[in-house]
Amino acid sequence: MKVSAALRETAIWRAARAIRHEWPHYAGRVFPGPDARALHGLCEGMQRRGGSTTIGYFDDGSIPAEAIVAAYAEMMEQLGAVTPGAVMSGGVALAIKAPPLGFDAAHFRKLATLAQGKGMSLIFDAHGSADADATLAAVEDLLPAFPATGCALPARWARSLGDAARLRDSSARIRVVKGEWPDADGHAPADMDADYLKLVAALAGRKAPVGIATHKPALAEQALALLIAADTPCELEQLRGLPRRRTVAVARRLGVPVRLYIPFGPGWTPYAIGAALGRPHIISWMLRDVLNRPDV
Repeated sequence: MKVSAALRETAIWRAARAIRHEWPHYAGRVFPGPDARALHGLCEGMQRRGGSTTIGYFDDGSIPAEAIVAAYAEMMEQLGAVTPGAVMSGGVALAIKAPPLGFDAAHFRKLATLAQGKGMSLIFDAHGSADADATLAAVEDLLPAFPATGCALPARWARSLGDAARLRDSSARIRVVKGEWPDADGHAPADMDADYLKLVAALAGRKAPVGIATHKPALAEQALALLIAADTPCELEQLRGLPRRRTVAVARRLGVPVRLYIPFGPGWTPYAIGAALGRPHIISWMLRDVLNRPDV
């Protein structure tokens, strides 16, 4: 529905808009994401089912980098009782957001060292394409000492095919995602699924693992089939809180392990609620996650 300019200038409309932007932050204080103890239970539950987990910290824009590193360290200590297992079958990975850490190599190396000592690995999340060069440089800096380090490559960006070629023969773990942030170069995929599969095909044949992050069953099956045919180790990655019954069924049928991405930290609930307000059909998915139902 198109809103008139006159209505947008009314006091009621301005108040509603303020509530729309402030409510997620208020709800985040009332309904915090899972703490370290809850994460331990979620990881154990997933491992009992033959899967693995990725843990990602969401800050709220006010958390100092040192506090984020400390939160990861506490979480790793809690997860110490979870048998790490192989990286592709039961291992825990840490999803790292580089911008809140100021792209500080010292923070990255501290987290990588702590993770390696626990049998875990670091995977850098994707942000805006303006941050991609610095993120890839961080990955390549860590790889010699921490070979299981990896990153997400968004199919939405034209540059990702070049980044895939750059990392193809490395030991880096790669997660293929649709991508939330637009391409800074203005690339807008006419067919997102086709671009997603093109990126997966560019990685097929590599020896290091490739994660397929999608909740679309048909796309998951096509992407995983490309990697299986090329003898590339692969897994299906799912975001906790979104429906995954049909995609997990695809992975089980193909004999592919499943990894659950579990967000935590003060910024997750506001982020999830903000996304839900923009896409009302996912409110029920978000609520399940906020209430911390052990549905793994």
